[in-house]
Amino acid sequence: MRVAMERVGVNGVQLECQCSGTGDPVLLIHGSHIAGSFIPLIAEVALAPRFQFIRLHRRGFAGSEPVSGVFTIEQQAADCRALLESLGVERAHVVGHSYGGVIALQLAAESPALVRSLVLLEPALVMVPSAQAFFESVAPAIERYASGDASGAVDAFMKLVGGQEWRKTVGRSVPGGPEQAEKDARTFFEVELPALGSWTFDAAKARRISCPVLYVIGAGSGPLFEEGRQLIHSWFPQTRDLVLPDANHLLQMQNPSAVAEGVSEFLALTRAPGS
Repeated sequence: MRVAMERVGVNGVQLECQCSGTGDPVLLIHGSHIAGSFIPLIAEVALAPRFQFIRLHRRGFAGSEPVSGVFTIEQQAADCRALLESLGVERAHVVGHSYGGVIALQLAAESPALVRSLVLLEPALVMVPSAQAFFESVAPAIERYASGDASGAVDAFMKLVGGQEWRKTVGRSVPGGPEQAEKDARTFFEVELPALGSWTFDAAKARRISCPVLYVIGAGSGPLFEEGRQLIHSWFPQTRDLVLPDANHLLQMQNPSAVAEGVSEFLALTRAPGS
């Protein structure tokens, strides 16, 4: 997973960042655990010639600086905004997966002029009805982490959202991804889960966002993300759907070609004139 990346100063810390391609800027915000989750998407021919991809490792992941203390989703969005500013990007498409999806929503609500479009790959919306049941199912992973078994905790959580064969799926598309996820376990269990639980987003905040929206969902992902899809549609009537058969929450790591094709078609509708 150690793809060559540059270190960029953002809000007083150093974050790893990789820029590739030309054309409209596309910011890729990864979710928890798999920092390199967008590597297989960038490699797809359907996207590569037409867009400039900006892929970062968020705080606490891979070679970016670790998180010390509480770090909110609002602060994560501020990091993304500062990164775009440091790169001279005035407007970008924003793609967020899972935890990265809620960061993308926060960024778009706070800085609507900065976001040309939103691509949400199963954002972790914990205000839907099935969220309580989902967190109850996560409890064993949390208990394993608290007992000192970080590897087992990551495995338990990833099996919940990515299936029994998650290591093979991730390792095949993101070499070293499972091992890096174990190294970054503290960020998820000690920082991101509490931050997600305290994050608030509602229809009033959603009204600040008027850009085109694409919701990407795996047919096998379960009620949390289907309810999330319905909620996104209620907030943003302009939302389009991309449903991936035979996929779960690993999405772009399971079927990067299908994700690339659907995202490419969507982004083509919102590209800057003359690009």
